[in-house]
Amino acid sequence: MLQTKLNRRLFLGAGGAVAGSVALGAIGSSSAAFAADSGLTPDEVLANLLAGNKRFVSCTPKHPHQSRERIHAVAAGQHPIAIILGCADSRVAPELLFDQGIGDLFTNRVAGNVVSDLLLGSMEYAAEEFVPPLVMVLGHERCGAVAATQGCVRTGGKAPGHIQSIVEALTPIVGPYANGADAVEQGVQANVRAQVAAVLAQSAVIREKVGAGHMKVVGARYDLDTGKVTVIA
Repeated sequence: MLQTKLNRRLFLGAGGAVAGSVALGAIGSSSAAFAADSGLTPDEVLANLLAGNKRFVSCTPKHPHQSRERIHAVAAGQHPIAIILGCADSRVAPELLFDQGIGDLFTNRVAGNVVSDLLLGSMEYAAEEFVPPLVMVLGHERCGAVAATQGCVRTGGKAPGHIQSIVEALTPIVGPYANGADAVEQGVQANVRAQVAAVLAQSAVIREKVGAGHMKVVGARYDLDTGKVTVIA
């Protein structure tokens, strides 16, 4: 058990710094029980998300869990069915493209959907507190972070400011494809697979839950042109 879990009340009471902190402090371990008792397997959650994406693509969304009643229901505690590590790109909003609602997804977004200590901390927090059955790394077509990184590789240049930190994180993964045909697409798919591997390699918390059969980690690609999500890892 993580020390942070033992100190959850202190952590969650720190001035509301974590979204939903007051509610989470009130429910304690009951969220994990909810997830465990929901009867949803990782494959069923994945099927749920892909069905929602199919509705999104066909322009027949249900917009579930977006009512005032839902707002009141989750005010006392959240029970997300999946943890998403996605790109910060404004066109790739998981709740929209999977046709989900308030409290359904625990979403973490950063340019290039790159695993870092801070993001893993956020994901592990959700894994410990809620035990959602699915973790998804979601990349997307024509990712600007991948394209920028490959541009730096080709020219030997650097990105301005803190953008360089993203370039440095992605270079070992997408750099080898920088001069190939369809460089960005190859880089996008390679990055999704690499970040899935990184989650499992770097997070003992998530790895333990995967090993116990409580959780599954998958990688997927969002198509900007069609709106379709395809599982690729």
